[in-house]
Formats: sequence, structure tokens, C-alpha cells
Amino acid sequence: MQKYATAHWQGGLKDGNGHISTESGALKDQPYGFNTRFEDKPGSNPEELLGAAHAGCFSMALSGQLAEAGLVAKSIDTKATVLLEKDGEGFAIPEIQLEVKANIPDADKAAFEKAANAAKEGCPLSKVINAKIVMTTELVS
Repeated sequence: MQKYATAHWQGGLKDGNGHISTESGALKDQPYGFNTRFEDKPGSNPEELLGAAHAGCFSMALSGQLAEAGLVAKSIDTKATVLLEKDGEGFAIPEIQLEVKANIPDADKAAFEKAANAAKEGCPLSKVINAKIVMTTELVS
């Protein structure tokens, strides 16, 4: 399987702008630029897109791990916070924090933690990211 997204950019780093689109059309010419990345202006940025992709990938992986344990979640809510920090002359993403809340009937904390950790390690996006991935979990009812 192959999926793609595209980005178009014009101009300099701080005064330029661009737009991003996904193959599915879920994002179509979504604006991004220095101001949407560093100045909280309307539009998107690579870090929030990475966070959305990682949260979605992890949630699906957790569902799969739960199925292997004979469990089905009523709900899984994952927030992925991507930390972007100054690194020498540029920037780096040293860490992604996953906050996971799941409602899983008949699950105990140990089974949930085991499935969550396996999902964190097995999610394809976790594997491609070199940043440390920090995760907190909460089993809700």
C-alpha cells in the first residue's frame, strides 16, 4: 500500500506560504506557513499533522492489540503532543507525548497497559519516528 500527501511552497521561510493536500482529499489546499507554525495563525503545520497521524495510527494499533487479547474498546481517545525545540541552528522533535484514554469493558489495568505498550512499539508511525515517545494511559468507564 502506498499513500501520499503533497506540499506546495512559495517564497522565503518567514514571508512565504504554502498549502498541503492529501491523496484522499481529507485535506485540500490547507494553508501553512511560518505564521501557522510558530505564531498561532489559522492554518496547519507539519507538527500537528504528524501528531494527528500518530494518534490515529496508535489508536488503530491499540484496537488490534486489544482484539488479540479478546477485548473490544467502546472508545479510544489519543492525544499526540509533538514537541518542537530549537536544536543548534535548526529545530528538532525530541519527543512525542501520547495521552490515551480508553473505555474497555472487562479490561483490567494490566491488560490495558500491556496492549497499549505493544501498540506504542508496533504502530508503524512509532517505528518511523526517532523521537522518544512518552505515553500516559487512563482506563475509563
